[in-house]
Amino acid sequence: MAEIDWYLLAVAAPAVLFAAISKAGFGSGAAFASAAFLAIVLEPGTAIALMLPLLMLIDAATLGPYWRKWSGRDAALLILTALPGVALGAWLYTIVDADVFRFLIGTIALGFVAWRLLQGRIQARQSGAGRKSDADAPMTAGRMAGATVAGATAGFTSFVSHAGGPPVAMYLLSRPIDKTRFQATTVLVFWAINISKVVPYAMLGLFTAPLLWADLMLAPVALFGVWLGVRAHRAVSERWFFALAYLFLSLTGAKLVWDALT
Repeated sequence: MAEIDWYLLAVAAPAVLFAAISKAGFGSGAAFASAAFLAIVLEPGTAIALMLPLLMLIDAATLGPYWRKWSGRDAALLILTALPGVALGAWLYTIVDADVFRFLIGTIALGFVAWRLLQGRIQARQSGAGRKSDADAPMTAGRMAGATVAGATAGFTSFVSHAGGPPVAMYLLSRPIDKTRFQATTVLVFWAINISKVVPYAMLGLFTAPLLWADLMLAPVALFGVWLGVRAHRAVSERWFFALAYLFLSLTGAKLVWDALT
């Protein structure tokens, strides 16, 4: 990418808009698809490097509307356990085939949704009405183990392909929390994870001056997408929000499996 390619910007704009709407309104489950889409016209390393500053901008712009509405304990544990996953991703980036991990995460995501459907519990998770959230209750061993696995997996998959959304979504969808706490926790977790990826990306030489100029030109698209996403979150009911969350989780799981196999 020796200079700004206007064709690339035209292709990237809808991908960035989709990522912003997804992250600002419906969690991060589908946002990774933007990097996968850009990998069609860019080298994979360039695609994920192009998206990282934009994802960080989206995270920063989205923190305000959801400020302090998150589950603090869940967010803290997910962030802390994600950091070793990021470090592992940086270490293994050039020597391990990430398709193995994409396949495993995609399979688990699809299995999780199938299990929820078979258990007949999706509607109960969607409604949230009459349910007392225990998001800030003391940590149990099971809750801590689930968050640890989800956080470490999210850190690794986020580093190699910005695909950390499904593990975090699987963990949070298993918690009795409403749509806004779900969304706010997701925003906070990936704000921290994406910041932690900057130095490793730079050390791997993934950032270039033309790429950062392209990010600057795409920034207004990202901010417009945040505006749309926050309003969509407020307009969509609990029932439809969690229906969309499960749909996005299914689509991202299927896409991860497809990418791994092809």
